[in-house]
Amino acid sequence: MTALTTHLLARIEAHGPMTVADFMTEALLHPEHGYYTTRDPLGSDGDFITAPEISQMFGELIGLALAQSWMDQGAPAAFTLAELGPGRGTLMADILRATRKIPGFHKAAQVHLVEASPALRAKQQDVIGTATWVSTADELPEQPLFLVANEFFDALPIRQFQRGTEGWHERLIATRDSTLGFAIGPELPQPQLEHRLIDTSIDQVVETCAPAQSVAQTIGARIEAHGGAALLIDYGDWTSLGDTLQALQNHRHVDPLTTPGDADLTAHVDFEAIAKAAPCAHSRLTPQGVFLERLGITQRAQALATQLENAELESHIAAHRRLTHPHEMGNLFKVLALFPTDAPSPPGCTT
Repeated sequence: MTALTTHLLARIEAHGPMTVADFMTEALLHPEHGYYTTRDPLGSDGDFITAPEISQMFGELIGLALAQSWMDQGAPAAFTLAELGPGRGTLMADILRATRKIPGFHKAAQVHLVEASPALRAKQQDVIGTATWVSTADELPEQPLFLVANEFFDALPIRQFQRGTEGWHERLIATRDSTLGFAIGPELPQPQLEHRLIDTSIDQVVETCAPAQSVAQTIGARIEAHGGAALLIDYGDWTSLGDTLQALQNHRHVDPLTTPGDADLTAHVDFEAIAKAAPCAHSRLTPQGVFLERLGITQRAQALATQLENAELESHIAAHRRLTHPHEMGNLFKVLALFPTDAPSPPGCTT
């Protein structure tokens, strides 16, 4: 039993069952026992690996796509270059390296990293150096915003609702024989899910994520008012359906309730809810593999391959496949672009 499990059991005994959102918040961000506040979860020694850690090509192409959007919008003389949930800082470092020769881009860019984890902020500073760290997207400056969020929205706390005959039962976390277990609340109307009564059947689960919609509203408002673009990359689909809460520990799936605080918790992203919350234009939802191919990843991979041989070349080929192949990350991960209503979509995405 983890230290956080003991804390959660006591909390439930004192105050009653908690929502899945409250459970995720405690498991990931508890100040003493939270997963993100106590460790670096990335890489082969962590619990999962993200696209920027797989290959430099990922960040390079995203950097060039954002730079092209910056030029398409008249190359504003000062803008925020931001990342939500920057991990170890690898993605932003690759973005900055790939764009260093674009005239005026670095001079105009003000790097902001939205990061809540003290442990990861320290890693990011080692990799990136000069930047401004903020805890929420609301703290980003009111100016043109060019932003990337890779595997950020999937870690935001969700609520789960199980369809009843006329309303919805919220799925809750309760105690069961001195352990954590799922329970369901009473059937109640849920106005925000009224439209889902049309496309769901009894006992099906739908997930909502109010924090994701709030972040989308914030960054979308910046982009619509001042210009910019956002590339949101995550696993999920256009519409939420089913229980997608999952936990990863040592690169393996585990029961989300077994080791809270010691495993990463995520859920599939509902991109439709994000698009509707953002008060700006949005692209079609694009598979990551298609997005990267449109940006020229195969040509970039071929160019890098000329400098490699043996094991390094094999690893490089495997990385390209992992990022783009439909049976790996190519279809699992999707890309949604946000941009002003009077500007073109960023490269790699279509409207």
